[in-house]
Order: sequence, then structure tokens, then C-alpha cells
Amino acid sequence: MIKSGAGGAGCVSFRREKFIEFGGPDGGDGGRGGDVVALCVDGLNTLVDYRYQQHFKAKTGGHGMGKNRAGGKGADAILKVPVGTQIFEDEHLLADLTEVGQRVVLARGGNGGFGNAHFKTSTNRAPRRANPGEPAQERTIILRLKLIADAGLVGLPNAGKSTLLAAVSAAKPKIADYPFTTIHPQLGVVSIDGREFVLADIPGLIEGAHEGLGLGDRFLGHIERCRVLLHLVDAGSEDVAKAYKTVRQELAAYGADLEEKPEIVALSKIDSIDPETLKTQMARLQRAAKRRPRAVSAVTGQNIDDVLRALLSVIDAAREDQREAEWHA
Repeated sequence: MIKSGAGGAGCVSFRREKFIEFGGPDGGDGGRGGDVVALCVDGLNTLVDYRYQQHFKAKTGGHGMGKNRAGGKGADAILKVPVGTQIFEDEHLLADLTEVGQRVVLARGGNGGFGNAHFKTSTNRAPRRANPGEPAQERTIILRLKLIADAGLVGLPNAGKSTLLAAVSAAKPKIADYPFTTIHPQLGVVSIDGREFVLADIPGLIEGAHEGLGLGDRFLGHIERCRVLLHLVDAGSEDVAKAYKTVRQELAAYGADLEEKPEIVALSKIDSIDPETLKTQMARLQRAAKRRPRAVSAVTGQNIDDVLRALLSVIDAAREDQREAEWHA
């Protein structure tokens, strides 16, 4: 819940000085209330702080005073949020903060009231009225974070996404041999051929994820901003075709055109199987994906650079399309 500051009240006051019997009104205006402002800043990558503090209120404007002294403006309440934050009221999108420095006023402070000096006229030389300040605005908002990454890693739990991210970037995700090791999206900056792009490790999806099963649908939204998906399928899976189709079905069920995003399919952990099994698994996955998958190993580095170059090629094409769209707009 957020609440702006109410405007300060105007003052009723009269000039009182020695030898000046009828000094006239000199009540000052009230100050404007503070705003509630969302500010996109660098260095943040989570909204966890807002889980523990959920009420924000700006300061009330100062009241007017005698001698035509106006009240001061109330202090703003600043909500610092990371890049990629979306702000909703009910289901209505109020703001989508995608760049550092973006600033949006979520609740405006009330204007200050007029002091009695404003109401002096030729027929009313001593007005005894002043305006109260405008009331505060109050609203309930929801903050949602959608990571901004060029490429997203998707796949079932234990598909090797965290291992690959750790191998190709400086990110240090938690890695272990059990499902849902990754419970928060991880970002890493990948360098290849003197170029860089941002790769996100999205926590593993399971059947029913779009309905909240497993880690739920809260991470599917992060994929919306990715330009390309790297879909990893564990080479040791009993049914690689089913593993691939499960994730694709969840992307389609979530909506937001996730299933339409460019996708590179790769069979991961190929160091853990023999060449004959690899050949069989590649054929099965190719039939399911209707394209030839790539075979990679984050442990040995086999074919990793080729996959990164393929991702960068798709990212470059998407960036060019965006520039052309902006140019024509």
C-alpha cells in the first residue's frame, strides 16, 4: 500500500506591528504533499525487500504560517526497484521500468491550501478563512520483476542449466544433483568472440508449471523479455522427447507468445553417456523438436562455443529488427 502526502493547510493570520493598527491578512499557503515515486536503479536484482516492508507513505506538506510564510513541501517516498520491474494496480499495468534512471510518480501529493492573504478583496479587507490542503492519494500496487536478458535457459529440473551458466559466465549459481537446485533466476554475462550478451538461468519447469505447480508460474514471466531460448534436454533422460515436449507445452500454456520465441535445442550432459546412446538420444530429440539438436557438455566444454555463437546470431538479428521498428515508428 502506498500513500502520498496531504497538502499543508493555509494559515489565517494578520499583520501585528506597533503603530500599524490594521495590518491586514498575512497568512501563508500550505506546502505541497510529498509524492510516492518508483525509481529504477542499478545494483538491485530482487524485490525481496518489499516482502518485509509493504507500506510506504510520503510526508504531509508543511502548514502555512504568519508573515506570508509558506509551508515546505513534504518529502517524497522513493521506492528503489531493479531494472525489469513492472508495477500493477489490480491487473492494470502502471509502469514498466526497463532502464536505469527511469522514474514514475505512483501517487501525487496534495496541493497546499491557500492562506487568508489570498482571500483579501476590496470589500473584505480582513478575511478569516483559509483552505485546507488537498487530501492524500492512496492505492494498492503490485511489484513484479521480469529479468531483462538476451537469452534464457529453459528445461526440466536437472537439465544442466546452472552448470552451463557457471561454465560460460562469471555467475555462481548453486549446483547440485537434485531437482529445483535453482530457486531464483540467475543472470550471467557471456563473452564470445569479443562480444557480450546476458544469459538467464530460469528455474526448472515441470508439467503444470503454468498453473503454479513445482516452482509455479512466477518464473515463466522472466522468459517474456528474452530474445532467444536455449532449451536444454538431459542426455540421460529416459524419454528425451517427453522432456522436450513438457517444457514446450508449458510455454504454450502460459501464453504471451513464449512458444513463438526463437529456440535453440541442445542435448546436455553428453559426457555422461556413451557414443551409441548419444546417437540414439539425438535421433529421438530431433524427431520431437523437428530440428537437429546440438550436443553439448558444460563439463568438458564440448560444442559450447558453437551454441553461444548461434545464440548471439539470433540476438543480433532481433536487435536489428527492433532498431528498424523503432526507426519506422
